[in-house]
Amino acid sequence: MERKGDYRRWLYRGGRPNWFARFQNRATAVAFAAGIMPRRAAALRIRGRRTGRVITFPVAIADYAGERYLVSMLGEDVNWVRNLRAADGHAVLKHGRTEAVRLEEVDVPDRAPILRRYVQVAPGARPHIPAGPQAPLADFERISPDYPVFRIRADPVLANTALPAVHQRAMLLNRHCRHGSGSDRDARVDG
Repeated sequence: MERKGDYRRWLYRGGRPNWFARFQNRATAVAFAAGIMPRRAAALRIRGRRTGRVITFPVAIADYAGERYLVSMLGEDVNWVRNLRAADGHAVLKHGRTEAVRLEEVDVPDRAPILRRYVQVAPGARPHIPAGPQAPLADFERISPDYPVFRIRADPVLANTALPAVHQRAMLLNRHCRHGSGSDRDARVDG
């Protein structure tokens, strides 16, 4: 079991995915988006804040108290969290079907039980979060400021629009990015 944790830490050494993790994430995101994999898995699409390029990557969805949540297993200092905040929480989840969502950040005092549930349902996150699935809630309260948690809501702006409009509005026209679509910087990995 320790070897699997070492492998997963190696994939994200320094808090960033290495080349193999990027390849693996792309392949997994395709499978999750197609709806092939577990129901708790999806592909998250967010517009990059600097390049304007749509970033797609796999996520595990934690359910708690009748709500769905996403957690940043690598903490605050990751691109998808910064991109999401720049996009005011607008994103797209795909698991067989496409869902325009608004991800609302959960306040730190409310994160602990959600973090515990996330560690229970997302085994890939366990090497990165220093509290185990059976750890007491106090352990999660101690680390909760370090791990952003987002509640998944239907996007009120995009809920009544057709699918092409969802993609156009949520993914193609992000007012926060500095470079328009087709920019020569689109070829670069978003940072």
